[in-house]
Amino acid sequence: MEQPLLGGPPGGRCGAPPGGRWWYRALRSWLPVLSWLPRYSLSALRMDVVAGLTVGLTTVPQALAYAEVAGLPVQYGLYSAFMGGFIYPLLGTSKDLTLGPTAIMSLLCASVVGGRPGRAVLLSLLCGTVQAALGVLRLGFLLDFVSYPVIKGFTCAAAVTIGFGQIKNLLGLRGVPQTFYLEVYYTFYRLPEARLGDALLGLLCLALLLTLQWMKSSLGPQNQEGPRNQGGPQNQGGPQNQEGPRTQGGPQNQEGPRTQEGPRTQEGSRTQEGPRTQEGPRNQGGPQTQGGLQTQEGPRGSRAARRFVCGAATVRNAVVVLAASGLAAACLTSGFPVFTVTGKTAQGLPAFRPPATSETSANGTVVSFLEIVEGFGGSLAVIPLMGVLESIAIAKAFASQNDYRVDANQELLAIGLTNIMGSFVSAYPVTGSFGRTAVNSQSGVCTPAGGIMNSAVVMLSLAFLMPAFCYIPKASLAAVIICAVAPMVDYGVVVELWRVRKRDLLPFSLTFLLSFWEVQYGLLGGVALSGAMLLHHAARPPLKVTDHGVLLVELGSGLSFPASEHLSHVLHTHALL
Repeated sequence: MEQPLLGGPPGGRCGAPPGGRWWYRALRSWLPVLSWLPRYSLSALRMDVVAGLTVGLTTVPQALAYAEVAGLPVQYGLYSAFMGGFIYPLLGTSKDLTLGPTAIMSLLCASVVGGRPGRAVLLSLLCGTVQAALGVLRLGFLLDFVSYPVIKGFTCAAAVTIGFGQIKNLLGLRGVPQTFYLEVYYTFYRLPEARLGDALLGLLCLALLLTLQWMKSSLGPQNQEGPRNQGGPQNQGGPQNQEGPRTQGGPQNQEGPRTQEGPRTQEGSRTQEGPRTQEGPRNQGGPQTQGGLQTQEGPRGSRAARRFVCGAATVRNAVVVLAASGLAAACLTSGFPVFTVTGKTAQGLPAFRPPATSETSANGTVVSFLEIVEGFGGSLAVIPLMGVLESIAIAKAFASQNDYRVDANQELLAIGLTNIMGSFVSAYPVTGSFGRTAVNSQSGVCTPAGGIMNSAVVMLSLAFLMPAFCYIPKASLAAVIICAVAPMVDYGVVVELWRVRKRDLLPFSLTFLLSFWEVQYGLLGGVALSGAMLLHHAARPPLKVTDHGVLLVELGSGLSFPASEHLSHVLHTHALL
């Protein structure tokens, strides 16, 4: 299916009642599922199921790994990974986006909740409430005030913080604090204490992940082109069918690619000659060749190998974690605990219940809801903001790539309700994942319904596979996280900002450096500085003053009231010269 179902125009073709009733249009604006569900087909269902299964095999190991980043038991990563697959298809406007735990949200959560699951779940409820309120009030335009340099500075710093924070798990180090500068010091200080088994396994997993990623980037485009050039449905529905009417003979209209060869369609009876009808398909190189097995064995085997490698590389996280878990389980059952594993985890699906609004400390003191909210502080603004920024940026990128549009306000509402409902199943805050969204898009997903199958895979893992997850080595999860965040470190953005607008390096640098102190301070500082620069530009617009007998003032931008005094001063100054 080439055209996504979300791309249809409004009106009857999308299932609207005759006459375009206003109430239906209003309902569809709040429930985008009504735009594509009436046109849903079996072929779309098949593509969504395949994409959902593929993404699910990527989601499970990543969710387990990101729970480690958040400082929570690994099952909380899975608790956070399945609610989005049920809420987003109803409210979301992107067919590709997948919601779930991400590296940045896990880092932000870790900096606030301090490894306390109850607070992480309550944080999800509060963040979702803020995001949903912004969506209902149609305040998505506020996100435009967070500039590109700020987002890039924060993303790069978060990637460095997350990646370096996993070195201790990769090497099996213990007693390393969470604060970044202390983490750097103690990681190098305790290097002699690295566990040989964890270090070897971690480096091996890292090398295997990088190798599979390289193989996919090398073979992926060839594998994707193969079905289009050789598959039956594509050959029937492309430009070849449009060439058919040019042929004058009945049999020739059925020849598909042969009708494209000009001389053959004009020579009348010569197109009926046996040798010529045998040569056409062989020149096309497709699987329709009738020349025997010798012409098909090579390409067929090559295509099968490429598909196998590309498939294994797509679910490389699951492959590596599964292999490492099998090795760790074999060592543990043999009495050789050479790897640090996640240990015992809770089994089964989480209970559906509202999050606790208070908690009891270790010394028996009851901490009230207001005290918990006060402890969250500015994070109640930073975490929802960063969540929607990351998700909407990903949704817009894939919408542009696949030729459809997304609604920022509707995305706010979808993410907010996902976090609100997720808090009832013990989830911590989630947002859109770039890596899993890319896998979803490349797998050929047609509608947001693919997320339902992704959620089903996660729920099946919770229901039946949790006892096996206790054997997962922490070194393998660390390797998965490092490979996931490495592409987020974009060194080229510094060169880009220097070439385009050097002043934008100021908010980028401030955000980047402050994020190593506290990630939320980095984002707030960058937004404050870029806002101050925007206000300065409004109050002091560029002016070009020329005096050739007549004083001429040219404004480089629009004039607003903060600039009136400055403009008046410039005029008086030049008039008195």
